[in-house]
Amino acid sequence: MISVVNASRWYGQVIGINDITCEIGTGITALLGQNGAGKSTLIKLLTGQLRPTTGEVRVFGRNPFANPAVLGQLGYCPEVDAFYEEMTGREFVELMARMGRIERSRVKSEAQRALELVEMQDRADRKVAGFSKGMRQRIKLAAALVHEPDILILDEPLNGLDPLGRRHVGQLLKDLAGAGKTVLISSHILHEIEALTSTILLLHRGRLLAQGDVRTIRSLIDRHPHHIRIRTDDARSLGVRILELPSVLSVELSQNDPHAIELQTNQPDAFYTAFGQLVVAESLNVESMYSPDNNLESVFSYLVRS
Repeated sequence: MISVVNASRWYGQVIGINDITCEIGTGITALLGQNGAGKSTLIKLLTGQLRPTTGEVRVFGRNPFANPAVLGQLGYCPEVDAFYEEMTGREFVELMARMGRIERSRVKSEAQRALELVEMQDRADRKVAGFSKGMRQRIKLAAALVHEPDILILDEPLNGLDPLGRRHVGQLLKDLAGAGKTVLISSHILHEIEALTSTILLLHRGRLLAQGDVRTIRSLIDRHPHHIRIRTDDARSLGVRILELPSVLSVELSQNDPHAIELQTNQPDAFYTAFGQLVVAESLNVESMYSPDNNLESVFSYLVRS
């Protein structure tokens, strides 16, 4: 449904995205990247808000830029709020329904349906100005869904939602994908996305670094060296025992904490398994364990260096 071929977008001398080629079909696709990676620029190209400086963007085989025939089949949930604050949530969703060219006789019923999808039907008659961040997110999503689009593009839609809200929205997106919709969701948090989809596009500084199965990203995480910090009551003894594990490259006592050791491994899964077995077998006292490398930021750095 979505095709991007060698697309670049420049803002003067600043690169928004650089020579990106990808295909996005039905189901949920995650657009991952740190803030400033180019996610919002790519989304603006797909939603017809910008033209590529070079290259081509096609949605349903057509150029989306200022194209009502394409935009009428898109549902867009922006990261930044764009409400009429004096309206109620229901009034705003009904306005979006009318702008989506829904027949006047169906506007109220379609708005109610969309509000029920996001579980806002009981709070929709309050003014938007008094909504929490999570409630505003739900109303934006209802507005994106009200005209039953074939493609849903969501820019950081989970921000501000509480755990129950995240779980509900996640299940809603899965249901839409199961019904044959195309859902593109941007995020900078990997673990949120892993619960929704296995298909990813990974952006960094405007470049597409990886695409495909989310296991690709996990394999990149597992391939690059991990630093792990463990706090215990007897750091020296634990360090000696850990150094015997074949998955460990090095171990040293922390210079800042006499009760902590810092180790390096390039086989984190093997280490965590072996270390767990060691802790249980010898009843070791481990207060905490932390790895700063088990995240997207470390993968970005690793890929760029490579």
